[in-house]
Amino acid sequence: MQQNKWYWTFKHILVGPLLRVYNRPEIIGAHNIPATGGALLVSNHQAVMDSFYLPLLCPRQIVFPAKKEYFTTEGAVGKLQKWFFSSVGQIPIDRDAPDAMDKLLAAAKSVLDAGEVFGIYPEGTRSPDGRIYRGKTGMARIALSNEAPVVPVAMIGSRNANPIGSWVPRPAKVIIKVGEPIDARAWAAEQGFAPDSHEAVRGFTDKMMHILAELAGQPYVDMYAADVKASLEAGKGYPEGAR
Repeated sequence: MQQNKWYWTFKHILVGPLLRVYNRPEIIGAHNIPATGGALLVSNHQAVMDSFYLPLLCPRQIVFPAKKEYFTTEGAVGKLQKWFFSSVGQIPIDRDAPDAMDKLLAAAKSVLDAGEVFGIYPEGTRSPDGRIYRGKTGMARIALSNEAPVVPVAMIGSRNANPIGSWVPRPAKVIIKVGEPIDARAWAAEQGFAPDSHEAVRGFTDKMMHILAELAGQPYVDMYAADVKASLEAGKGYPEGAR
């Protein structure tokens, strides 16, 4: 998949130049992203605009899985969303479907086999407070079933630039830190785990989340961000263990 014209246009003409001036984004360790071949970018998730800042500074086009609702919402806003996400090559995934994991694995494999870059947020949702939360295992399943290197990416400051609930970015600096690539299969072999075992999948997920926490300079919380957000939205405050 070569960089399509709309992806290039958004990055270099319509949106990118404005964000470069407004948020002064900086990437550290970009050399850790392979120049060619398939690669899996694994990032923490601080803001909706993570999916703008990371593609803006990444030297290669990134394909992200996007929730199905971005492609099916009715009305003018829904049509605009569908056009935008389709134009920049994002892949719709129905997270509630029984075969959601199979669809995710198939989508990732098609991108990686084509020698392109697949990006994923293993927390599954934005962090409610900037800390790094327990990862879902889809990322590890992709990593362990493909030969592509896994590249950890820490988004820093994007939460300040685009707080939850805000539509207009604020003039806060955004920094992206890219860690060294990791061979997931080699890691599993070193641990004595079969690549498709629960121990490998859960273990590699936890390893990556701790790496992201270290890169981002944030504490790690061994709880799913979605559960914490649900508790907060219900007025129950932080669950025990997440305070």
